[in-house]
Amino acid sequence: MADPSSYRPKPGQIPDSPGVYKFRDEHGRVIYVGKAKSLRQRLSSYFQDITNLHQRTATMVTTAASVEWTVVSTEVEALQLEYSWIKEFDPRFNVKYRDDKSYPSLAVTMNEEFPRVQVMRGPKRKGVRYFGPYAHAWAIRETVDLLLRVFPVRTCSAGVFKRSAQIGRPCLLGYIGKCSAPCVGRISEPDHRELAEEFCDFMAGHTGTYLRRLEQRMKDAASAMEYEQAARLRDDLEALRRAMEKNAVVLADATDADLIAVAEDELEAAVQIFHVRGGRVRGQRGWVTDKVEAVDTADLVEHAIQQLYGDESGDAEQSGGSGGVPKEVLVPALPRPAEPVAQWLSDRRGSQVSLRVPQRGDKKDLMATVQRNAQQALALHKTRRASDLTTRSRALEEIAAALDLDTAPLRIECYDISHLQGDDVVASMVVFEDGLARKSEYRRFQIKSFAGQDDVRSMHEVISRRFRRYLLEKQKTGEWEPDQPRSGEVAADDPVGGPIDPDTGRPRKFAYPPQLVVVDGGQPQVAAARRALDELGIADVFVCGLAKRLEEVWVPGDDDPVILPRSSEGLYLLQRVRDEAHRFAIGYQRSKRSKSMKAGALDEVPGLGGTRRQALLKHFGSLKRLRAATVEEICQVPGIGRRTAETVAAALASAAPAAPAVNTATGEIIEEDDPATAGGPPAAAGRDHRGKST
Repeated sequence: MADPSSYRPKPGQIPDSPGVYKFRDEHGRVIYVGKAKSLRQRLSSYFQDITNLHQRTATMVTTAASVEWTVVSTEVEALQLEYSWIKEFDPRFNVKYRDDKSYPSLAVTMNEEFPRVQVMRGPKRKGVRYFGPYAHAWAIRETVDLLLRVFPVRTCSAGVFKRSAQIGRPCLLGYIGKCSAPCVGRISEPDHRELAEEFCDFMAGHTGTYLRRLEQRMKDAASAMEYEQAARLRDDLEALRRAMEKNAVVLADATDADLIAVAEDELEAAVQIFHVRGGRVRGQRGWVTDKVEAVDTADLVEHAIQQLYGDESGDAEQSGGSGGVPKEVLVPALPRPAEPVAQWLSDRRGSQVSLRVPQRGDKKDLMATVQRNAQQALALHKTRRASDLTTRSRALEEIAAALDLDTAPLRIECYDISHLQGDDVVASMVVFEDGLARKSEYRRFQIKSFAGQDDVRSMHEVISRRFRRYLLEKQKTGEWEPDQPRSGEVAADDPVGGPIDPDTGRPRKFAYPPQLVVVDGGQPQVAAARRALDELGIADVFVCGLAKRLEEVWVPGDDDPVILPRSSEGLYLLQRVRDEAHRFAIGYQRSKRSKSMKAGALDEVPGLGGTRRQALLKHFGSLKRLRAATVEEICQVPGIGRRTAETVAAALASAAPAAPAVNTATGEIIEEDDPATAGGPPAAAGRDHRGKST
């Protein structure tokens, strides 16, 4: 625990101007980012008597080891820079909203030749129009099923679309009239795109004109005694009205607005957002956060606005659905000050945005509904989280007690080795902090010093490489001075550098040591890991291994394993860590394996490497088509000259015409006409070093 006075800036060093500041811990990791209208006044408030600080603020300043700041011109610039740094560094003491669930959206891929309607989750993609988010995926599918009757836009995947085009027959939706079947040419590309745009306009709330036009077409068909067509149009109208009923009108003046409500207690806060477009609720989402810093409702609202609109730009009406920034943002309390936040929103939208607290009428009533949703979300989250926090704390305490550690291992790293019969040997490193996976710090290794089925040597190499980098980073920052050269110590001119990259300001890959290293294996793997740490002079990192067969916990130097009860939360946590490392290693090994697959006679062509071999297969789709190509056609492949093309053509002509492509790792034959080879040979099923199917 650091004394704040040890890194307090000298009087007069801090400028009295707007800016953004960062607190870093002893390892150089950013732990808090803040902004201020006056950096001098704000930073001075952190260095008063620690007993006068809020408990969470006191914890932050005693965890920090340094503070730095950046001066900006305006408070709007400070707001933007603060958001960028929070997103980049993920500081542990900042308010970080996390979705209490993954909300799906209805997406129309307007960036494709034939736009596709589908359910999407995750980050937004360029050129795709989004509607939502919705509370449930089934709600989207019900709406889409109703609308496909009127707007038969493509909904199939790329694989199904390509397959239908190859065989010349549409899928089931094409036969029942819920797809216009562009795969077989029933509709042209411009007409299908126009159909997709009409679908987007209807979902964006522009329904009145289209309904009136459809109703007039129905009347015209009836007047012309085309009763079957009129009946179909009547059913289309009914389907559209049913789809519209799923989004009730909540604001009569066709308002575009986002309503943000906050429910909080001393430890946590829940945020609920209703997206209202055209007077109808088009989407809803919610976030929950731990209040790791001293914040009130106004601060929570500001953080929510930053997260909600930080990656958005443009008019919400033009973006479609709930995307973009709306004309109005209604909140329970205005940020302090509110003007920079409103200006920031207006800059992102490109026009004026009203940021205010609703005082009366329908908007205040709707805000009350959003507030009730936030309160219910907080109550539900606390019910779920209580057992989760208790379980994780108990698991860490049980591990500390079983391994006789001084403190609970807040950072655990686990390592696993994977290979296929001694080929493509790789290793994985996964990180768990406070009992939760921290995927941003996962790492993977390629074992290059030797090949073969020797997990012990591989484990020794991986542990040595990881902690050698850690020691080098400490050495270059002056935190560690080697007394004497150690076996395997890196050279002083290694280009790794210190724990913080001077160009980006971000921590390097191996800057932070764990309290506990877990290896996937028994006594030999544990001994190898401990030996690697001893060779580097690292004694403050504990090592254990988890053997898969009997789930025994092995520690260095003990002939007998530590047996944890099957119902132990500590054992469950170690199993989750070990299984995650195994999953990560297998994924990397599969990717390596796919690159090692060979393609028959192409491997015998002199001077033709893997990159150009894959380019040839990708261009022609299969070895059969490549064999039938002329020299001029082969020359059209990027990177293939005429001499190489002549060599390839001669080699394929002299080879047996039915020579199959073979996976060198498994010996399995790859069908030449398999479309999957168009993007490079696919990974084949195999077994890892335990004999387990992958």
